Amino acid sequence: MFNATLSFAQQKDAQDELRKFSNEFYFPQHNNRNAIYFCGNSLGLQPKNVASAIQQELKDWQNLGVGGYLHAKNPWLYYQHNFSQPLAGIVGSKEKEVTVMNTLTVNLHLILLSFYHPTKNRFKIMMEAGAFPSDQYAIETQVRFYGLDPDEAIIEITPRDGEKLIGDEDILAAIEKNKESLALILFGGINYYSGQVFDMKEITGAAHRAGAIAGFDLAHAVGNIPLQLHDWDIDFAVWCSYKYLNGGPGAVGGAYVHERYTQNKDHIRLAGWWGNDEKTRFKMEKGFVAKPDASGWNISTAQVFNMVSLKASLEIFEQTDIQSLRVKSEELTAYLEFLLNSLDNLDFEIITPADKEKRGAQLSLFFKEDGKAIHQKMIDDGIVLDYREPGVIRVAPAPLYNSFEDVYRFYEILKNFK
Repeated sequence: MFNATLSFAQQKDAQDELRKFSNEFYFPQHNNRNAIYFCGNSLGLQPKNVASAIQQELKDWQNLGVGGYLHAKNPWLYYQHNFSQPLAGIVGSKEKEVTVMNTLTVNLHLILLSFYHPTKNRFKIMMEAGAFPSDQYAIETQVRFYGLDPDEAIIEITPRDGEKLIGDEDILAAIEKNKESLALILFGGINYYSGQVFDMKEITGAAHRAGAIAGFDLAHAVGNIPLQLHDWDIDFAVWCSYKYLNGGPGAVGGAYVHERYTQNKDHIRLAGWWGNDEKTRFKMEKGFVAKPDASGWNISTAQVFNMVSLKASLEIFEQTDIQSLRVKSEELTAYLEFLLNSLDNLDFEIITPADKEKRGAQLSLFFKEDGKAIHQKMIDDGIVLDYREPGVIRVAPAPLYNSFEDVYRFYEILKNFK
């Protein structure tokens, strides 16, 4: 199926119908040529259409002032609505179940205040051990907010002794074991460190059978793997937009709320003017009336200049679909795995699952020694990727802008490392 030659990689690229999209992005430069960028799991590349998109909003602000809220090319009063259709296709939801606002951890806190209501008997939150620190901090401070002890209220699921991955069956068993006291589960759709995809559908079903709320942090999943948030019956999800969605540093965050909650205007939430029903918003009256969709969780005025880069990036996503991107992603990652497994000069382990259904675009390589030196060698040779302690180099070939030749060049440098 694969072979470890440059000509093979170039042939695969010649057959790639998505290859054209790499021309839609700017790449960091190294020795007057494009660097090989495998860091979309931290920050996606800048789409070339971003500058003109920002200029349009600047022009409308310049020429219209406050009139831009109604008369800009993309009226600011309804700016968040521009994202509903493309995001619904990416996350597998109804358009009214998704919105953009704030940033990831701010949204996580706000959504938790809406969904986490601990009682004397049902107060525990379950999450994966080794979750991204922001999630750990958010959950810790949420339970403290209610006067609870994190050591008692938080259940962390760890890998079995001698293993690096958490078994889905262990998560399901832990949910069953704690079903009388469990209030909510919060897992990453994909673990940021290992690249493991969790079985969100099964975990959600188990949580609901236990009487608990099912929520997910999709920072590393959205724009990376196909999702079916509505059909999986997930209660809520939050994500950032600066990784695989290429929304830019600190870009606006996203949120999904199942329609059973969006259509319930009495479902508790922290309210603001922008979440109020647009038909009554300008009556300026007391009494919050939530919009009957996910934007009913919006609080403040749409952050146009923090949303515009994401809007531009999603225009590229709309020229293809997440299923096509996933097919290429699986091939890129499989080719990377094939090449890595042929190396015999380095002592490392791929800790990301070998099963393509259990991983996204990222492979995490655990080096028993020389991890930092190898990472620095990559940087020196024009390959951008990141390093996480202890000894893990995360390699994430993104299908929108990475090629098979990129993967081969990375392998070539590793092969010659001494």
